[in-house]
Amino acid sequence: MKLYAIALQCALFTLAEQASRDDSCVCELRNSEQRFPHDKLSTVEDNTSECNSNITSQKTMELESLLLGLERRLPQLQEDVAILERENDGELYGALSLQVIENEMRDIMQLIEKLNSTTLGHQRLISDTTQKVEDLKAEMEQLEKYDTMQVVKRQEASKLLQRELGQCLKGLYPTSQPTQPPHGGCPHGQFVNITEPDVNTLSEYGNSHKYGAWGQDPKPEAGKERWYWLVVMTSGNRYSNYVRRYSSKSSLIAGVSVPGNVQIHSTNPTTNTIQGPNVVMYGEALYYNCYNQDAVCRFNLTTKTVTTLQLPKGTRFNSKGNFCHLEECYPFTDMDLATDESGVWVIYTTTQDFGNLVLSKVEEGEPLSLGQTWHTSVYKQAVTNTFMACGVLYATRYVNKGTEEIFYSFDTATGAERFNIGIFIFKMAPNIYALNYSPVDQMLHAYSDAYMVSYKVLFE
Repeated sequence: MKLYAIALQCALFTLAEQASRDDSCVCELRNSEQRFPHDKLSTVEDNTSECNSNITSQKTMELESLLLGLERRLPQLQEDVAILERENDGELYGALSLQVIENEMRDIMQLIEKLNSTTLGHQRLISDTTQKVEDLKAEMEQLEKYDTMQVVKRQEASKLLQRELGQCLKGLYPTSQPTQPPHGGCPHGQFVNITEPDVNTLSEYGNSHKYGAWGQDPKPEAGKERWYWLVVMTSGNRYSNYVRRYSSKSSLIAGVSVPGNVQIHSTNPTTNTIQGPNVVMYGEALYYNCYNQDAVCRFNLTTKTVTTLQLPKGTRFNSKGNFCHLEECYPFTDMDLATDESGVWVIYTTTQDFGNLVLSKVEEGEPLSLGQTWHTSVYKQAVTNTFMACGVLYATRYVNKGTEEIFYSFDTATGAERFNIGIFIFKMAPNIYALNYSPVDQMLHAYSDAYMVSYKVLFE
């Protein structure tokens, strides 16, 4: 039986029979085939992995973001030039507006230079990758010659038959594709990307105050639709007691606050003043974490009164549940306030949720109240920031000093969680301490190491 099995391998081996001195039978088996080049196969696998690591979705999105950023910046420049021509007073306002335009032109030129260098880099990458793929194809064809038993060809034929069988069955038993539910009823569509920075400027306080927040009121009073607000942590990068207002984007960039400061209290810090940089404005009121409390404060800028909203028992505060990345945690970021098309939200964590993010709707009115609450499965200290858009919670994480990733979402309409969003924010400074979405113009406002940076949110 053994000799019969050996005879079946005659294409691969030659068999020689010899008689030994003690009349026993000895079989000598010789392999007539070439030895398979395992080292060459290993090299092919390494080259394939290198190709896969070089071609990433991030590189594609980087080029798209640059193009979209340029597309958005040029009309803004035209609008600012038109405003200057129409409202130039020949004095301070005209000089400041001209400075803003010069800064915008400088940013656009930098954007164009980056776009050119990125395009050249992609062209080189495509050329190199094309050559590598051709080389890999040739090497694989050489390796197939060692497949004398035609195992690979039979596997390919089997896959082809399976594919054809599947198509045949699909034709006999057609199945209708399930319809996708609307994405949370968002009037803009689905959030797909962000542009390069639209605004990138150091706050008028300079580098001395790295923590803060800024943005626009999504529900402004009449006549204040173009106003901006700014809150900086003026005491130890942790506390503040006022909000600063600007009548236009030009005033914000130039650091000219015509309305000036609106003070919560003369002492900083004290009861019901601001603790932590995660601040928003909505309906002419400032929402923030109350000093030394597990509560949300609402400061009415018209009446100068403060209303508090107690969060659930076990809510972590006083820097016990911060946003973090591997290298550091951002102090007193236990609570994050957010705005979107529907109003104000608060993001926090509790001991009962073991540090996972908790999201609650803040209901307006007197008194303030906590609406529906959602419990997520993402750990808060693995997140660097959150924001809301169209009823969907988005979370970011630190990639490196130049990049932040929007990696997670929680849809309050469906309860669906996603951990593979993969939208990248190209930062102007290493850390983003506050991130606010403005539903008025779909801008994402970041406060990053004393720099005010904004990005256009893209829906489709």
